[in-house]
Amino acid sequence: MLPNPFLATIFGLSTGELVVIFLIILLLFGGANLPKLTRSLGKSVKEFKNALKEDESSPGDKEDPSKTPPPPSDKA
Repeated sequence: MLPNPFLATIFGLSTGELVVIFLIILLLFGGANLPKLTRSLGKSVKEFKNALKEDESSPGDKEDPSKTPPPPSDKA
């Protein structure tokens, strides 16, 4: 048994399947472009996390009562 089951399977994929996927990516993008690809992926994840943090820090901005129109009146 492995000490950490998460290391053995990520998203239900075994280690052998992850190696095959990595080799296919290596063949598609080449060894020279792989560092650029992983760097841009890391930056994208970082920006996404920052956007989530900004959204959580300002919950009052979502529903500003001064910008909502008044309810319609029943008087006709």
